[in-house]
Amino acid sequence: MKKAAYIILCALAVLLFWNCSYGELIEDPVEIPISLSTYEQSEAGKNLSLGSILLHRMNASRFNIATLIIFLAAIAHTFATPKIQRFANKIHKNNTDNSTKIHLWSNFLHLLGEVEVVFGLWCVPLVICMIYTFGWHKVSSYFRYTIDYSEPIFVFVIMVIASTKPILTLAENILGRIAKIGNQSPIAWWLTILIISPMMGSFITEPAAITIGAMLLSKQFYIYHPSNTLKYATLGLLFVNISVGGTLTHFAAPPILMVVNKWSLTLSDVFLQFGRHAIVGIVTSTLLYCAIFRKEFRKLNEESKGQTSVSQTKIPISITIIHILFLVWTIFNLHVPTLVIAGLLFFIGFMQITAQYQGKLNIRSPLLVGFFLAGLITHGNFQAWWLSPVLSSLSESVLFFGATILTAFNDNAAITYLCSMVPNFSTNHALQHAVLAGAVTGGGLTVIANAPNPAGQSILSTYFPSGISPLKLFLGALVPTIIMAICFMV
Repeated sequence: MKKAAYIILCALAVLLFWNCSYGELIEDPVEIPISLSTYEQSEAGKNLSLGSILLHRMNASRFNIATLIIFLAAIAHTFATPKIQRFANKIHKNNTDNSTKIHLWSNFLHLLGEVEVVFGLWCVPLVICMIYTFGWHKVSSYFRYTIDYSEPIFVFVIMVIASTKPILTLAENILGRIAKIGNQSPIAWWLTILIISPMMGSFITEPAAITIGAMLLSKQFYIYHPSNTLKYATLGLLFVNISVGGTLTHFAAPPILMVVNKWSLTLSDVFLQFGRHAIVGIVTSTLLYCAIFRKEFRKLNEESKGQTSVSQTKIPISITIIHILFLVWTIFNLHVPTLVIAGLLFFIGFMQITAQYQGKLNIRSPLLVGFFLAGLITHGNFQAWWLSPVLSSLSESVLFFGATILTAFNDNAAITYLCSMVPNFSTNHALQHAVLAGAVTGGGLTVIANAPNPAGQSILSTYFPSGISPLKLFLGALVPTIIMAICFMV
């Protein structure tokens, strides 16, 4: 078995080496990925059906078929992660002899069961396929000049800063004053976090809002061990509310950021078309779930009497203000990764100086989330060939529901970005509204539907010992998603 593996690896290495050299000899190499305009020019005037267009593009480049298969495999892997985690736990538990080999297998399966790692792992066969098809020099040029990883870098840095002790203490104190109306009981905290935190995302960005919201839910709600049904309902509601909560402004939600300049959207445009409807949807969904689980909330309130409290940590206001300034710097330089990373390095230095007022620097969760988004962007860039014709062939109402469904299987920012490249959308405000509303509405159905979701899952995953089930998450988010859809449609 080992010899066969070595032979396969050597053969693959030789093949890639040959193709890397071959890549230097190509005088007019194919674009990576092939631009939509190239397809559209060859299809112009032929009056092709959607199926014919997709078949034509598959035949034009076999690489398209390969990337789609790899992307679908990554999605299937995402949905299988809970089962992989359970299998890994079983192997670890049955390892009574403490065998090193079995322990390594268990750790490897745990890695495969980390949802944040999935898309990054599936980038390996994708890159191998790219090198084989286009040659190393073309591929290296693509990663150097074409692909943009500014969003994963931004999310990583904003999560690191937002999860620090001064920021969390400030957020906890602000939300605690609101929760004080309900004596800071679990239900009071639950309502406050799920209604206010998502709306904060319109000002401090969604990744920062979900980081704060998830950490406070962990400390003020999940710690009291609610039922499994309520756990998933809360997680689904958090994801949906965060996805639409960033629509009060035009600079916070990734799906809006991707198109705000191309479609000339202003602050008033975004708030009037999306923000006010999002507020109604957030409040309605949260109060509905509160009513459905009222009996369990009463029980949790009784069990938690005398236990809930707001952090009493005293942190100098000057340190908190400096942390906020670092947040502002990161948000302001969202599309300049060099300045974002430079800000993070200065921030780490500041944390070292003020260590007595700081907690442990949280790097693992932000790093996993950044890796997840980088993998998703790498795969998503090669899906435009089929996403664009599918979306541009839909009417307004069908486009709304189509975007909502497609968002569940691809990042909602990628959906709106791809639509911004379709000529039909540039002047049609109804289509713009349909795709944006659909993209943010479906942002809570799966972990990969919205960029901040992996952050919330990473923080709250400890309360789901067997891993977070994609199906149960989908069911938990389904009712709020329907409510949001009704709000945006009306």
